[in-house]
Amino acid sequence: MQALKRLESFSGPNGPVVLCIMDGVGIGKGDPGDMVAKASTPTLDWLKDNSLYTTLKAHGRAVGMPSDGDMGNSEVGHNAIGSGRVFDQGALLVKNAVESGAVFDGDVWKNLTASLTADNTLHFLGLLSDGNVHSHIDILFALIRQAQKQGIQKVRIHALLDGRDVGPTSALEYIAALESLLAEINNSGDFDYCIASGGGRLYITMDRYDADWPMVQRGWDTHVHGNGRKFTTATQAIETLRAENPGVIDQDLKEFVIQRDGQPVGPMTDGDSVILFNFRGDRAIEISKAFDDPNLDKFDRGNIPAVKFAGIMQYDAELQIPKSYLVSPPAIDDVMGEYLAHSGVRQLAVSETQKYGHVTYFFNGNRSGKFDDGLETYVEITSDLVPFEQRPWMKGAEITEVILDSIQNKKHDFIRANYPNGDMVGHTGNLLAVEISVEAVDLCLARLVKAVKAAGGILIVTADHGNADEMFEVDKQGNLKQDSSGNPKPKTSHTLNPVPCYIWDASGAAGLKLAALDDAGISSLAATAITCLGFEPPTDYDPSLVTT
Repeated sequence: MQALKRLESFSGPNGPVVLCIMDGVGIGKGDPGDMVAKASTPTLDWLKDNSLYTTLKAHGRAVGMPSDGDMGNSEVGHNAIGSGRVFDQGALLVKNAVESGAVFDGDVWKNLTASLTADNTLHFLGLLSDGNVHSHIDILFALIRQAQKQGIQKVRIHALLDGRDVGPTSALEYIAALESLLAEINNSGDFDYCIASGGGRLYITMDRYDADWPMVQRGWDTHVHGNGRKFTTATQAIETLRAENPGVIDQDLKEFVIQRDGQPVGPMTDGDSVILFNFRGDRAIEISKAFDDPNLDKFDRGNIPAVKFAGIMQYDAELQIPKSYLVSPPAIDDVMGEYLAHSGVRQLAVSETQKYGHVTYFFNGNRSGKFDDGLETYVEITSDLVPFEQRPWMKGAEITEVILDSIQNKKHDFIRANYPNGDMVGHTGNLLAVEISVEAVDLCLARLVKAVKAAGGILIVTADHGNADEMFEVDKQGNLKQDSSGNPKPKTSHTLNPVPCYIWDASGAAGLKLAALDDAGISSLAATAITCLGFEPPTDYDPSLVTT
């Protein structure tokens, strides 16, 4: 890779270029569920009046998802921002591989299934929903159907409940669909297919960035050893747990184990095979390590069964996690961070734990580590281990302090930061907390505006997808959906809304002008930042939002 060429018309600002990603802060419709519109945001209002302003697509094909009906997410969003181009993402790659049958013709699937005897079990572990962010129920159904076709007699499903990328209390809809399929298969021949365990995705199994290994241990003990509160069906488990904790949403439901004759139906034993059918990497890596790494010391795994384990995808290609996988991940190369490192640009990436990997791992094309230790600084602020609605300001102030120190001491030329508030608090469904989360980010931006102005830098403020902008479900006509009591139906998932982009040249030295682009997406942010730094963007990058 060669260094970037300097622009003839502009050599870069005196201060740094600061890219701030307001995670989950999209542009809503101003309805009662639009907490971004409801929040007091004087800094964003000022930026809209005093900077170059445009809107960007952050969902569907603009970020590599299968269709424009698919919401964006932080993983694909940061891939697109950091790489400057759109790559087909896991959801589409897995969908195509399953529909074509290529996944079943591969050596990994054959290895996992051919060795199973009548005494062994094929286990499927993953998020049970059609959110299409971490997984899709249709993929699970296709895998189960293939197992039936091959005559595999015993299948167990370890179902993680969503309530985050789909409706907050929609779990029973997916459980009912799964149990219907399993009953059909069991009635068709000598098959024993059933749900073995489950629990909310934020209570068991799906931790990320090493933030809460006890969450992974709870999942391991539940899925692998069959330890946990026993129920006769998943429906009974969910209904009981809801009755005991009114108002709880699916992602927070405690673990449960399905029993038969007083014994768990699906502990994992020697000779079994296990497939993790989540295709998104961040919340699949730790549980994959638990299966793959014999030296893992994060928790006591007890008696570790000798199972064959594979992910539907490889979640970290550099670290080879997991070692076996069914579908190859997108090959993202020539990312912005690497170009800047080759061009001698000093870079800072900062966020708190919940989104730290997004401004590092995902921003760098699913690559762990730095391109140049001497030029790059990565700062992780440890997130609080409390429900996000209890502290909606999260670590915004601490993230801001790191940025201010860099600006004031002229440490870096390019700074990228993620404020997780709008997304992480948005997923809770707590309207007041979400409103406060957006206001907290706005307060942080106010401090950055002053610092960037004093340094003569350029500030780019945007988002990776929407969330806080639509906290009530809406129909295709944009009308609020209502529950049986006539109240708006809460929404905790991402949105299909566009995201804002503010580009403020504090000194005016660059003479920046908005480029004439139609339907630009967040993938154009890389070329934009490179242009603001005084370089020519790579020719294969999506075009810059600005010209000089």
